Amino acid sequence: MEFRATMVKMMSKLEKSIRESVAENIESLRAEMRANLTEIKNSVGQIQSKLEALTARVTEAEERVSELEDGLVEEKTKIEAGLKKIHAHECRLREITDSMKRSNVRIIGIPEGVEKNRGLEEIFEQIVAENFPNLARETSIRVQEAERTPSKLNQDKPTPRHVIVQFANIRSKDTVLKAARAKKFLTYQGKGIRITSDLSTETWNERKAWGGIFKALSEKNMQPRILYPAKLSFRIDGEIKTFQNRQSLTNFVTTKPALQEILRGAL
Repeated sequence: MEFRATMVKMMSKLEKSIRESVAENIESLRAEMRANLTEIKNSVGQIQSKLEALTARVTEAEERVSELEDGLVEEKTKIEAGLKKIHAHECRLREITDSMKRSNVRIIGIPEGVEKNRGLEEIFEQIVAENFPNLARETSIRVQEAERTPSKLNQDKPTPRHVIVQFANIRSKDTVLKAARAKKFLTYQGKGIRITSDLSTETWNERKAWGGIFKALSEKNMQPRILYPAKLSFRIDGEIKTFQNRQSLTNFVTTKPALQEILRGAL
């Protein structure tokens, strides 16, 4: 009996000790968890603050980008409007320049120096007599002035300068151009020359760009013509077709295999 009582007493003490130890451990764990939770909350708070700051910066950056994009669109619109105005002014200036040259023709191919012994006006009269004898007798064709262009000779350029002939009226110019187109091949002292309208540099360069195409069409008797300011027209399939630029002609050529072959290498 005494042994049993002793064992019960010992078991009771052990149970109490275990309970106290477990309670201490649980409390320690709770304290540690509370400390960790506080630390986690602090970390989450810091992360949240940083995230909010970053979000604010991103929002600000997006607003600035949006403002810049709006500004770029506005500037682009202004630039496009400005370019349109410049183009319109250039076209108007070209029209004015061409209008001032309406009574002029340009002669290409007259050798340099032939005017030393006689003026260019007299040389033009010789060209008319050589190529258009019927016109030579017409008194309505009156030359006002004839000169080389540019005024200064470029020794490095092998081709002779062009000659600009200014008539007293547009009718004289039209008469000469009509006769030149009808004869097609013109000469001065047996050498080939060309007579064309005198136009602004811009118009002249645009017309010149059709050169290879014009030649290819002429060889096939397709009656090519250059219309003002620099449009190309020619006859195909019984119709006269007119093109503002090379791109419009290129688009048309894709539908005409035969024409594509004619213009191979020129377009």
